[in-house]
Amino acid sequence: MKKLLAALTVALLATVSIGAHAKDWSTIRFGVDASYPPFESKGSDGKLVGFDIDLGNEICARLKAKCVWVENDFDGMIPALKAKKFDGVLSSMSMTPQRAEQIAFSSKLFNTPTRLVAKKGSGILPTAESLKGKTVGVEQGTIQETYAKTYWEPKGAKVVPYQNQDQVYADLLSGRLDAALQDAVQAEIGFLKTPRGAGFDFVGKDLEDPKILGNGAGIGMRKEDTDLKTKVDKAIAEIIKDGTYKKLEKKYFDFDVYGS
Repeated sequence: MKKLLAALTVALLATVSIGAHAKDWSTIRFGVDASYPPFESKGSDGKLVGFDIDLGNEICARLKAKCVWVENDFDGMIPALKAKKFDGVLSSMSMTPQRAEQIAFSSKLFNTPTRLVAKKGSGILPTAESLKGKTVGVEQGTIQETYAKTYWEPKGAKVVPYQNQDQVYADLLSGRLDAALQDAVQAEIGFLKTPRGAGFDFVGKDLEDPKILGNGAGIGMRKEDTDLKTKVDKAIAEIIKDGTYKKLEKKYFDFDVYGS
């Protein structure tokens, strides 16, 4: 009888413990760096807008959860996620092997290439030889920073990291930078197709390196939050299957941003 009571007590305590630590995810906090249009930025009214923002709000709606957006510099996203400042990183974060060692990722949200931007007629190409002695701007903490510092900096290029993408473009316009490396879609829509992008263009082809540049962007989450990942992945699958993804995509792009 005593053994039975002891077993029941242990089982009850285990159940209480699990219940105390279980999370219902009625509120989901996403970390975002709002300097990366058309994925995430601020409108004239100060509100967050963009493809990632729409996707995040739709995911929360599917999960019957309240979406809370927490602004954070991109280079501090993973430390802040681990410190539980927010529950997920939804800010055009590429899924790379290096990042996957630290955090978990949702299923893919989209896949866009990386390209170099410079003045028209500059003759600059995205090669170590062409960039020797040149200054290249990147957003701090991005895959583009890792790529430039891995392949170009050792061969004589000066790679300058900035806190956000707006600062990169500001110095490109002022002439302090010879070129800028970033997501191609962001560069085209957020810079080249705007008045300030006149006189600049892509130089060279898309850069390819799955190990550094990854295979698409996803939502970064803590590895222990497996229940949240399951819920988010289910919501993403539904959004794609029922056509909502395409509807949101058309608001920002005239091409397939999901990719292969």
